[in-house]
Amino acid sequence: MIDVALFPIPQSVCFPGVPCPLHVFEPRYRQMVRHCIDEGMPMGICHTEKVVHANTRQQTVEEALSSNQSTYKPCQVFSAGPVELTQELEDGRMLITVQTQMRLSLGHEKQTLPFGIWACEELPDESPGDAAEADMSQYKEKILQRLITLTDKQPALQQQLQSDYWQAMPAQDFSFAMAGRIQMDPDLAQHLLESTDPVYRLDLLLKLINGE
Repeated sequence: MIDVALFPIPQSVCFPGVPCPLHVFEPRYRQMVRHCIDEGMPMGICHTEKVVHANTRQQTVEEALSSNQSTYKPCQVFSAGPVELTQELEDGRMLITVQTQMRLSLGHEKQTLPFGIWACEELPDESPGDAAEADMSQYKEKILQRLITLTDKQPALQQQLQSDYWQAMPAQDFSFAMAGRIQMDPDLAQHLLESTDPVYRLDLLLKLINGE
């Protein structure tokens, strides 16, 4: 089991290997950032299933910085990794980047206040066979070629797509890295994150890019 400090954010789905920049202002989550940095604990960024407690009262900036906001029920699967503090503003707000490195599934909650800490398990992909490996490589090539075609008036972006970074990336990692860069409905993104079939993820990404 892996202990993770969990940051539930509605409509926020992060994929392994895709850095997640955040602006943190709530006191409990600023405290969470400090805890993660001091203790070397990974932080999980998690889409939410529903609101547990809604804070609907209008607040000033000062009030928002000194009080906690709504509370949410987290989704079961999320990405997590170490926290980097890039800037701390004079009023206490923090600009951070979570270097999401792993996909996890919630286990049991070990701490509720002032912020949630959960014992979690890593969620691996299914082991692909030789046929699946071939399919994954073909899907990756089709996705890259399609994106290169769609960006014919954006030479800088085309150059990135043709770089060693994308071309040499394993198809399994590519499915997450590309999903993190394509705008889509958060629930669909969560569905992709939860899928343990990389061939399915790549097929769905290709359909999204083709507008299907």
